[in-house]
Amino acid sequence: LRQASTVNFDELAQVVRTRRTSMLVDRNRPIPTDVVAQLCELVQWAPNHKRTWPARFAAVQADARVRLGNVIADVLERQGEPPEKVVKTRGKYLRTPLTLVVGSAVGDSVLRTAENRDAVAAGIQNLLLGATTLGLCSFWGSCSKGANDAVAQLCEFPPDTHVSALIYLGWQSGSVETPTRPPAAINWLS
Repeated sequence: LRQASTVNFDELAQVVRTRRTSMLVDRNRPIPTDVVAQLCELVQWAPNHKRTWPARFAAVQADARVRLGNVIADVLERQGEPPEKVVKTRGKYLRTPLTLVVGSAVGDSVLRTAENRDAVAAGIQNLLLGATTLGLCSFWGSCSKGANDAVAQLCEFPPDTHVSALIYLGWQSGSVETPTRPPAAINWLS
């Protein structure tokens, strides 16, 4: 017999609807390590095929944010990206006090690798919702084209790790308007 949930649907829906992708953060207020650990633990509760526990984490803070920006900018520069994009990338991870890099482990087959990536993506949503409940703003960024391996190496992830997200985290310092969403289009099959 399963225990009934103590959270009602309307409360959960409110958290989902109020989660904002926002960079309106206090850049100088650090995020305690226990808060980061709590958020990463939520990732582990996402559905996970064959219990492979594929998520990998690196909390990038302080001077490491500069190293992250430089690693990615160096790749962009080698790829011939415009100089203004390279310069912007060098400083972009300083916009929040912490960037959480989340990776997904390679699987023992093509299917398992895809399942691992799906599990990590589902877990990232858990993390983002948890951040919202704590008063943190979050922004899910993608790894720049061609920079995956360099970022994974910087984060000391195992080889072949897919960088699923670079999540900017910071304590909210302002609010943003809630955008509307279209209704879900459902194909009902009987």
